[in-house]
Amino acid sequence: MGKKAREVAGSNGAEIIADLNRAYCDEWLAFYSYWYMAQTVTGPGYEDMAEFLEDIAKQELEHAQELANRIQELGGLPLANPLLLEKNANAPYPQPPAKTSDYRAIVEVVTRAEAGAIEVYDKIAKKTLGKDEVTYQLATHILAEEVQHEEKFEDLLG
Repeated sequence: MGKKAREVAGSNGAEIIADLNRAYCDEWLAFYSYWYMAQTVTGPGYEDMAEFLEDIAKQELEHAQELANRIQELGGLPLANPLLLEKNANAPYPQPPAKTSDYRAIVEVVTRAEAGAIEVYDKIAKKTLGKDEVTYQLATHILAEEVQHEEKFEDLLG
């Protein structure tokens, strides 16, 4: 990132990098949990649930990629050690339910994770509004997608 961009981003760059890195960890944990459930789901109509989970997992991976890019633009590095993802995340790993055919439990796990992500990106957006517009735009972009994810999963709960 250039001199003017650093100036515009402000003096709290290290704090923003830390916030983005925690969100990056969250996204990797969500990706793996959703991807895992997509691979292991069973029961009637499991193909539809698997496809749905895999699609959302891919979007979570895209979020991790976007966050990694922004972290680097701000002069940081995304977390490199996957063993430290949960320790450095905002929330614990969204543990898949033991019963792979329990769609309600699967959806509840994912809905809780999406609600947590909404809180994270809302805080980042509020923190960067009027200070670091590039990070603000990224946070609101991801926030909008997380809101859509939560709504899709809540719709499945009825």
